[in-house]
Amino acid sequence: MTATITPFLFDQNLLLALNFDGGYLLDQVMYIISGKLTWIPFYVCVLWLIYARLGLRMLILFVLTVPLLITCADQTATLAKTYFPKARPSHFELIMDQVHTVNGYRGGPYGTVSSHAANCFGLALFTSLLIRRRWFTVTMFLWAAAVAYSRIYLGVHYPMDIFIGTAEGLLWAWLWYRVLRWLEARVGRSAARAATE
Repeated sequence: MTATITPFLFDQNLLLALNFDGGYLLDQVMYIISGKLTWIPFYVCVLWLIYARLGLRMLILFVLTVPLLITCADQTATLAKTYFPKARPSHFELIMDQVHTVNGYRGGPYGTVSSHAANCFGLALFTSLLIRRRWFTVTMFLWAAAVAYSRIYLGVHYPMDIFIGTAEGLLWAWLWYRVLRWLEARVGRSAARAATE
């Protein structure tokens, strides 16, 4: 592992401006927003929308492709934390006493890239490219932004971690969307050939 990266001063200052004690209610809301299991009903609704708008075949291809998207985003973030380790705000000695945390949650020692941001923004773009409805796109990106900000509020990521994670997630989403469309075309051609035989 290489030497630990020191956060940029502007990143520290922006973190401290965005991370604050909003009181018990806001603390719990942000803690819930940041939870992965919290959004299971939301994911089910997204699956239903894809099925209702695009049909069973696209739903199956989507269900097969999304785990690959999430795995790529997660593994890229993990590699960044391994080879470019940067202490999370909640672990960085110079400012950790100024960082507001919730329910004793401080995350692991390193947070170079936010997996939450990568996964959520990746899923937001990926599904928005499929559904192609403005209201859906706005909803998905607001959801992704809320989850990403919750990581700053909880004191476990700097804004730059969120920015890099977002860019990474968007890139993977675009790449896997192209793969999904390629698979869809291949499946469509195979179905057409089977129908004529």
